[in-house]
Amino acid sequence: MTCRWLMLPVLGVLFAAVPFVADADDARDEAIRKDRQQIEGTWRIFTLVVNGNKSAGEDARKLSVVNRADGTWRLLSEGQEVSRGTTMINPTEMPKRIDIVTSEGDAKGQVHPGIYELGENTRRLCFAPPGKKRPTEFVSAPDSDHIYVVFEREKSP
Repeated sequence: MTCRWLMLPVLGVLFAAVPFVADADDARDEAIRKDRQQIEGTWRIFTLVVNGNKSAGEDARKLSVVNRADGTWRLLSEGQEVSRGTTMINPTEMPKRIDIVTSEGDAKGQVHPGIYELGENTRRLCFAPPGKKRPTEFVSAPDSDHIYVVFEREKSP
C-alpha cells in the first residue's frame, strides 16, 4: 500500500511534463514550417567559396537551387539539373542547422552537415563534406573543406 502512494506523485510529475514536451515539439515544428516556406523558391548563387577559394562571380551565378517547401531541392547549372536531394533543418539551434542529403548525382546518399541563415531575399549556407564536423560559422577557410554559399532569391516572372 505504501508503494502505491509513493508512485502517485512520481506519475503526477511524469504526466505533468508531457504538455511541455508537446509544446516544445509544436514550437519546433512551427519553426521548421516557417523556415521551409521562406526557403521555398529559386535561388541564384551569388557567392561561392570552396575550401577558402572564391569562385569568380560569373561562374557562381551559373548555379541555382530550386527549393520546395517539403525540403526537396534541385541544383541547376545553366538550367540543367546536376544534383537533387532533401534537407533536414533545425531552426531552433543557433546557428540554425541543416543536413543536406543528396539523392541523385555524384554524392548520392551522403549527408553534408551545415548551418544556414535566412534573410528576406538572401540566405547563407555553410556546410562540410560527409563525415566532417558541422561548421560553426559562415566561413570557408583554406584546408577547412567547408563550402560557403550566399544566395539571392530570383524574382518570379
